[in-house]
Amino acid sequence: MPDLLGIWVKAPLLRKSKLVIISKCLKWVNPDLYEKFSKEGILLEHCPEQEGQLTYGKIASIIRSSEPTKIIVVTIDGSPHCFTLQAAVNEAAYILGEKVEREHYVVVDGKELVKISPEAIRIARYLSLVDRLLRNNKWILGELKKHSKEYAYALKTGDAEVFE
Repeated sequence: MPDLLGIWVKAPLLRKSKLVIISKCLKWVNPDLYEKFSKEGILLEHCPEQEGQLTYGKIASIIRSSEPTKIIVVTIDGSPHCFTLQAAVNEAAYILGEKVEREHYVVVDGKELVKISPEAIRIARYLSLVDRLLRNNKWILGELKKHSKEYAYALKTGDAEVFE
């Protein structure tokens, strides 16, 4: 599979295509979802943890140079590295000032595919807004505990803030 950073932004296979930008680790986390999305369009793998933050510019260059018809992004939910890949697609469209059809997905606990809105990604960048949402919706911490080993550990060690 081509790698996002390793492909020429004007490669003929990208021209007017549907792009699927996918977390590189998904093929090991959930091979069935990886296979499903590999059939959706031109698959470009990427791992922000391994490959740094060149993502924004590369995606913007691909949009400008190859004019994809749609971009689908699939990452692992809860990964701080994968989050940057989601944000990079929104940011690239913003930088270019172009409307780009896109779909965002996360894979929850390696199993469940969940479609997310670009607004969820935008809000996640603003921790003050996330904090306000949390304080007004404390029940969500019960959901977090089901998914986050880091949060469960913080609760166990007394390192988690108690919201009352």
